[in-house]
Amino acid sequence: MSFNTIEANRRAGRFADREQLWLFGYGSLIYKAGFDYLERRPASITGWVRRFWQGSHDHRGTPDAPGRVATLVRAPGETCLGMAYRVTPAIFEHLDHREKNGYLRFATEMTFADGTTDEGLVYIATEDNAAFAGPAPVAEIARRIAASQGPSGPNRDYLLNLAAALRELGATDAHVFALEAELRALEDG
Repeated sequence: MSFNTIEANRRAGRFADREQLWLFGYGSLIYKAGFDYLERRPASITGWVRRFWQGSHDHRGTPDAPGRVATLVRAPGETCLGMAYRVTPAIFEHLDHREKNGYLRFATEMTFADGTTDEGLVYIATEDNAAFAGPAPVAEIARRIAASQGPSGPNRDYLLNLAAALRELGATDAHVFALEAELRALEDG
């Protein structure tokens, strides 16, 4: 039930001719880069919202019990706050493997806190990948997150770390914070 995107991302080769480029992170990349970077800055992209609609069969769940992780969904007029990393193309070998379960690289324009903009890459798991779990009620997603664990650890840690990192950035994300509240209620219940 996975959709290995490593080769598709390598073939795309967008920005392969650059010595440096920006990468936009909106999920675990905000709080856990796991790669060398040249610079790290808060940034936002427009026309997208973060949703826990991607199944995780390889990091925060298993093929038999997939977790739920973030992807981006088109939302005209909306803004998604995250973290931008100035990197060299060499890191994409690592990232293509990390994001292999359905995530493809897309070009995007990002806006930094000082108002400047630049183009870079973002990994998005679109609804046409086999691991896409899609929308569901907050309570259902929270129950799946509470019950899931994979090689990268408990799914709950991914959600709670992301919520904490978003608060540190001053972001408001109703979806993530509703999932966090529901998860805590389940754990306290």
